Amino acid sequence: MSDEVTRAEAEEFLYLEARLADESDYDGWEALWTDDAIYWVPAGRADADPQAEVSVIYDNRNRIATRLNQLRTGKRYAQSPASNLRRLISNVEILGRDDRGDTEVGANFLLLESRPRGLQLWGGRTTYRLRRTADGLRLSYKKVVLVNLDEPLPTLGFLI
Repeated sequence: MSDEVTRAEAEEFLYLEARLADESDYDGWEALWTDDAIYWVPAGRADADPQAEVSVIYDNRNRIATRLNQLRTGKRYAQSPASNLRRLISNVEILGRDDRGDTEVGANFLLLESRPRGLQLWGGRTTYRLRRTADGLRLSYKKVVLVNLDEPLPTLGFLI
């Protein structure tokens, strides 16, 4: 079997990842990540250097696990009560392969977040790197560029 990921496979994976995040299935969502994964949400500029500039999130695999463990306690103030979330994924494109052989995929998203303070709409562009493993596709990289990345963010509850 080729390591190449088809658009249909990528779409199926992205829809699964979105559903697991929306439904707060932290175990399922965490299982999608490779051990060397990076999860990045830049602040201010999409092309910022995460090693030298502030990011909303710039997590390695250990930090992803820590974030999820905090959520599992039910005591994370920002998500008490938890938001109701639904993501729409669109414009999925295979962008190529990186130097590790992972398939780079781009997609737009709209996310609806319902909280006691009201409804919030989030949008942006996500770049994913998918790796074929013995257990199926896994996520080695995710970069979420919010449309309003240059504005103050009133909440980050929608970001795991």
